[in-house]
Amino acid sequence: MTDQPTSSLKQDISHSNQEQIGQPEQSPEGADSKHLQSATSPSKPAASAFFRWLTYLVLLPLIAVSTAFFGCISLICGLWDKSGSQQHFIAHLWARSLLVLSLSPVTLVNKEKLHEHETAVYASNHLSYYDTPVLFAKLPFQFRILAKQSLWKVPFIGWYLNRSGQVPVDQSSARSAIASLNRGVQTLKHGLPLVLFPEGGRAADGRTHPFVSGAAYMAIKAQVPLVPITLVGTYELLPIHTYHLNPRPLAIIIGDPIPTTGLTSRDADTLTQRLFETITTTYMQHHQ
Repeated sequence: MTDQPTSSLKQDISHSNQEQIGQPEQSPEGADSKHLQSATSPSKPAASAFFRWLTYLVLLPLIAVSTAFFGCISLICGLWDKSGSQQHFIAHLWARSLLVLSLSPVTLVNKEKLHEHETAVYASNHLSYYDTPVLFAKLPFQFRILAKQSLWKVPFIGWYLNRSGQVPVDQSSARSAIASLNRGVQTLKHGLPLVLFPEGGRAADGRTHPFVSGAAYMAIKAQVPLVPITLVGTYELLPIHTYHLNPRPLAIIIGDPIPTTGLTSRDADTLTQRLFETITTTYMQHHQ
C-alpha cells in the first residue's frame, strides 16, 4: 500500500467530505461528465395526498414492523449462521416485504449479464433509501455490502450488518478508509461479491453525481469484474428528506461486466470514469 495511487487515494479522502472515498481526479472527459450530469435533472416528485396519508398511517408502521420482525429472526440465526447465508435469505425476505408495501413492481433488465457464480464488484447509482431493499430483493445471489459505519449504530439494521459479515466503511481518517477498502478486497478474495454505491451517498436531486474510486480500487486489487447497475424510479418513489411513498414501476438495469484483469491501481480513476459514464448514460436512456 505504498504505491503512488494509494497515496493519491489518501490525499483525496483527506480533502473530501465524510461521504467520499477516493474522489477521482478530473480527467479530459470531465466536460462530458458534466454534460451527462446536467442532462439528468428530474424534478422532485410530489406525492398525492392519498399516498401521503396511506404512507403515514399504514405503510410506514408496517415497514417498521417488518424491519423489527425480520431483524429479530436474523439475530437469532446469527447465533449459528457463520456463513451469513441464512441471514442473507432473511434480508431477502425483508426486502421483498418492503417492495410489496411500496406498491411498486420491479423489473430486472439484462439478468443474464449477472455473474451469478462468479465474484464481482456490483456498483449502483444511489437515489433513495429504497435502493438497498430493491437490490436485496432482486439480485439472485448472496453478496456483502459496503456501508457507512454509522449504520452499525441503527437498531436492528446495525445488528444485522454486524452479525451477517457486511463491511463497514470508517471515514474518520484516510488511513481508516483505506483499511475499510482492504477489508472489502479480502471479502472478494474469499469468494463473496460486493454491492456498493460509489457516489458515497444518496443524490438529493435525482441526478447521477461523480463517483469515488473505491469500487474500482477494490475490483482491481481483487482482479474481479466491475459490474454497472442502474436503478431507475427509486428517486421518485422515495426522494431524500421525504417520508412518504409515491408508488411507481422500478427498474434494475444490469450493464456489461467490465474486466479488470491486468489493471493496476493506477487505472482506478479511468475505470471509475467509465463506470460513471455507463450508469449515467443508461439512466438517461431509461428514465422518464
